[in-house]
Amino acid sequence: MTLLDIVKKSGIVGAGGAGFPTHVKLQGKADYILLNGAECEPLLRVDQQLMEIFPAEIIKGLEAAGRFIGAEKGIIGIKNKHKKVISILNETIKSLSLEDFIEIKEMADVYPAGDEQVLVYELTGRVVPEMNIPISVGCVVINSETALNIYNALEGLPVTHTYITVAGDIPNPKTMKVPVGTPIIEVLKRSGIESFEDYRVIDGGPMMGPVMNDLNGYVTKKTKGFIILKKDHHLIKRKSMDIVQGKRINRSACEQCRMCTDLCPRYLLGHDINPHKIMTALNYSLDDGNLQSSAQLCCQCNLCELYSCPAGLYPRLSNLYFKTKLDEERVRHIPKKTDYAPRKFRDYRLLPSKRLVARLGLKNFDKYAPLTEEILEPEMVFIYTGQHVGKKANPIVNKGDMVQIGQQIGVIPEGELGAAIHSSITGTVTEVNEDFIAIRRNLNA
Repeated sequence: MTLLDIVKKSGIVGAGGAGFPTHVKLQGKADYILLNGAECEPLLRVDQQLMEIFPAEIIKGLEAAGRFIGAEKGIIGIKNKHKKVISILNETIKSLSLEDFIEIKEMADVYPAGDEQVLVYELTGRVVPEMNIPISVGCVVINSETALNIYNALEGLPVTHTYITVAGDIPNPKTMKVPVGTPIIEVLKRSGIESFEDYRVIDGGPMMGPVMNDLNGYVTKKTKGFIILKKDHHLIKRKSMDIVQGKRINRSACEQCRMCTDLCPRYLLGHDINPHKIMTALNYSLDDGNLQSSAQLCCQCNLCELYSCPAGLYPRLSNLYFKTKLDEERVRHIPKKTDYAPRKFRDYRLLPSKRLVARLGLKNFDKYAPLTEEILEPEMVFIYTGQHVGKKANPIVNKGDMVQIGQQIGVIPEGELGAAIHSSITGTVTEVNEDFIAIRRNLNA
């Protein structure tokens, strides 16, 4: 089998949160294979620790992907504050005699350094055009855990576990290796908190992750972290605003100062997105199709909403309103230009992560969350058939079947975008439906 076949069969998807099937990324040729080790979301600690603990495996996975797509160079993007990790990676690259193929580029500790298009520019100097993806400028981007999963796949191990940071206002910040399909509440209780009546949980990082309304879900391949905060925390209140309330507040107070635009990462890369104008378009029902469609250029990094706006308004919600509306109408933004270059003042408008953490009210919780050796063994797992971009996997097991850890239990629908799924424990299938496959652990395994 080729690497593409192995990655496809192993069910590898983007582990950074997007969940895009990795085998699709590897179908074309590219000049660069880029490793996203920036991990720009505050409080999350997965990628930096994986690069420290599994440097050879990650580099080998990156090399394999890079060689397969015919890349001239592999570049690891990592923040310059991670001196120890950088040293370990450099030593590993030398020990593997890969200096001519893989190099490290240090990045400033700013938000959102891990945004895919920001990363491409920082590492290669190329700007991804509007409404495009990195391959359009000869780049393929994978993150650290995805590279590790590629290495594991070459060793015959499909994706059955993911690494998760649990952080926030908790006694025990930590990072854990967790079976896919584990009940989320079991992961949250490893924080040292038993009752969550007075807490709310953010699924993912504090900037882009949504506040969870229900803690009864299950871990997926793309789950990266949970931020636990008191329910009266400023950030929880801000992120709990719905679009109807946000629209009302925006219209009553927006003064068109354009700070949301001036600090927008995609605007600074030269894209024609102006959040302050999109605010006006929504507030006053302006019928400007190109202005409305420019909201599709928004990456939902939430910088405008949680940091930039001096009045505490909700520019991101305005962007999201138009993105959702136009997606439903199948209207696509049409770029007006073909050549892109960063705005000349970009370097002076990058946001230091420490300043962002302070603004979010998370300074006291910005702590080390060590990768523990504790083993989480849930009695039951519920493996979603649709935990990735594309069509849901088709189950290939039935109720009552015995399955082994790593056994494939779902396949990609013929001719569709999707990803295979595998059992994360050894046990008995107790339920199979359109949405998930439930498996009870064999206690004798």
